[in-house]
Amino acid sequence: MAQSVTPYLTIKGAAQAITFYQKAFGAKEETRMPAQDGKRVMHACLQIKGGQVFLCDEFPEHGGPGAPSRDHPAPVAVALALTKPAEVDAIYKQAVAAGATSVLEPSDQFWGDRFAMLTDPFGHRWMLNAPLAKA
Repeated sequence: MAQSVTPYLTIKGAAQAITFYQKAFGAKEETRMPAQDGKRVMHACLQIKGGQVFLCDEFPEHGGPGAPSRDHPAPVAVALALTKPAEVDAIYKQAVAAGATSVLEPSDQFWGDRFAMLTDPFGHRWMLNAPLAKA
């Protein structure tokens, strides 16, 4: 089944965020369109674990929203649906090593999944989730 919803992140420092997402989540950059100012990213498309994430820098001069920050995180989160509990632990460790801040360390949850949550250096929250093996 193809991913049907694509998050679109507004980021202050989109080029740095792309590098972070590559290190933290193994993101593959598909598209990058620079803005006319030659400094910001107008649009980028990343592949992360079988899904897409779009992102851009903030463009207040065009009425775009401001980007979140570490001190004022985004009110929504991006969830990565993983297939194995070990992936949650490995990606969590990789993301923290890349500079993410832990919100919730990997743990088995009452709903039957392995789950962890992080905040990236740009103020976006990421949830890692994988089903536990059925007993």
